[in-house]
Amino acid sequence: MNHNMKVISRILLSVAVIAASLAVAGCEDGKSYAELLTDENNAVNRFLVDYEVLTVLPDDNNFEIGEDAPFYMLDDEGNVYMQLLEKGDGGMAEENQQVYFRFMRYNLSSYQGSLDAITPEGNANNMLETPSSFRYKNYSIPSSSEWGAGIQRPLEYIPLNSRIRLVIKSQFGWSSEISVVQPFLYDIRYSASQL
Repeated sequence: MNHNMKVISRILLSVAVIAASLAVAGCEDGKSYAELLTDENNAVNRFLVDYEVLTVLPDDNNFEIGEDAPFYMLDDEGNVYMQLLEKGDGGMAEENQQVYFRFMRYNLSSYQGSLDAITPEGNANNMLETPSSFRYKNYSIPSSSEWGAGIQRPLEYIPLNSRIRLVIKSQFGWSSEISVVQPFLYDIRYSASQL
């Protein structure tokens, strides 16, 4: 394992241990951490039940594209699912490259059959607001690790300038929100330059 991977592994392990400790110490409504994880899984399943979900990725990254495309499971545990809405033409992201993105996200814990009932948050609707960014695969700096591993995962498969919808469970979400145990649906566009 190279040095960068060791650093990434240590950081992610530390974040997970801290998050689990916080979750156990401060579970809402008297629920155990296991119960919160069950609620999170149920929320994700409630959303994904209306879509085709594929657990095998296409060998050539030839993903189906569009609003009716399936959600692809991007990890073995079902923490990250991607639906490709528009395939970009910006080339593949390189390690440590500054990647900018604009997003809107929906808290799937509130999902009851329609996204219209959920008020999204993010920076995609305000072009005067600075886009978010991270250094691809460089989790040793806070500006990258704060977003969690899920937000970067699709860039292993799709080029920059792509637009996707991404379901991310809490373990792979924002580091500041891991203990809240809430899944989010993101609508994201990635770019090599400020959008």
